[in-house]
Amino acid sequence: MEENMYRLLIIEDDLGIASAVEKQALSWDFSVKCVENFRDVMKEFAGFAPHLVLLDLALPFYNGYHWCSEIRKVSKVPVIILSSASDNMNIVMAMNMGADDFIAKPFDGNVLMAKIQALLRRTYDFTAAVPLLEHRGALFNKEDGSLTYEGQKISLTKNEARILSALLENKGKTVSREKLMERLWETDSFVDENTLTVNVNRLRRRLNEVGLTDFITTRFGEGYLISE
Repeated sequence: MEENMYRLLIIEDDLGIASAVEKQALSWDFSVKCVENFRDVMKEFAGFAPHLVLLDLALPFYNGYHWCSEIRKVSKVPVIILSSASDNMNIVMAMNMGADDFIAKPFDGNVLMAKIQALLRRTYDFTAAVPLLEHRGALFNKEDGSLTYEGQKISLTKNEARILSALLENKGKTVSREKLMERLWETDSFVDENTLTVNVNRLRRRLNEVGLTDFITTRFGEGYLISE
């Protein structure tokens, strides 16, 4: 997949509509994923890290308002609501929950694609990356340094965020202390071994506060690891 290919997440339980939108989006060179597990939409959201979300309101288990609200807790990614319930009350409620646009069903595929592209142009430049990483149900937003887990949200310092970002980007691999120190040099002019140790210990304490115990493993003589 090309680095600048936009990722589109479709949260729609009507397979006919989902597959039609997917087909059209693929023809425009989007990378597309249709949600399969409607009990845990956020896990698929975090794993795919979409640039834009198409969200139906009438879904099994939890409605679209719920998932829009959950997405907004961790991300500013654009959300377009697709719904046949297009009365003013539903439109206003969707916008209040954090949606960026509302398209009534049935809709024209070309109009939908035009709206998607317009919203992407307003939101991103071509090199923009979605700053969301997920592990063990925890969602880390690289943009603002916040971590959300089981309804709890904490804000990390710049150094804590840089360490966690480096470890999550290399899940399953040991990241050397030297590599982590290079990350910290991006914010601090002087970082020594002791500074790194202090920051890792602080990060562990913050993770423990929200119940993420043993999140980071020490590999003595090598570095640190977040296991897959």
